[in-house]
Amino acid sequence: MSLIPWHPVERYEVESKGFTLIELVVAMAITAILLGLAVPSFSTWINNAKVRTGAEVLQNALRLAQAEAIKRSHQIVFVLTNATAAASAPPVANGSNWYIQVLPVVADETVSGAYVQGGNVGEQASGIAVTGPAIICFNSAGVLVGNTSTGLGADCTAPTNTVTYDVSKSGADRTLEVQVSPTGKIRMCDKSKTLSATTPDGC
Repeated sequence: MSLIPWHPVERYEVESKGFTLIELVVAMAITAILLGLAVPSFSTWINNAKVRTGAEVLQNALRLAQAEAIKRSHQIVFVLTNATAAASAPPVANGSNWYIQVLPVVADETVSGAYVQGGNVGEQASGIAVTGPAIICFNSAGVLVGNTSTGLGADCTAPTNTVTYDVSKSGADRTLEVQVSPTGKIRMCDKSKTLSATTPDGC
């Protein structure tokens, strides 16, 4: 009878794995560095998004003024102001508030519901700055026209070139422009780009 050789039982210990304090500190330091690099870019992105929101508010307000002029068969004035957006508020170039109002066809005409609508360019995005004319007028065909009898203390000038409103914000790296052509075409474009077949969003 053969004997089975005896071997001592091997003992295996499971080593507990985890982070040491040094590893944890290094990981936190790397995370902090990466966040520090990402935050400025993220902040710029947020401010650029706010600029776009402000430009869209302005573009939609101008299109509303044009549509109301066509619908009502009256001249409509689009006004920038720093006062509360209300009927006959004083026009101010580069104002932060806007409103649209119906103008009478003749001086002694009483217009019912002259004030149409108003708002703030930065109502959806604070800190927005607008650079543009205080007042422009659309006629019943939706075209820009002159008017020296607005009754608002400022006159509309019939433009020969495109009227522009620049929309910007501190902390953003781009400025958007809302353009209104003399024939009434309204578009928004990026001033950092040049309009071409490959960059249709350029100015």
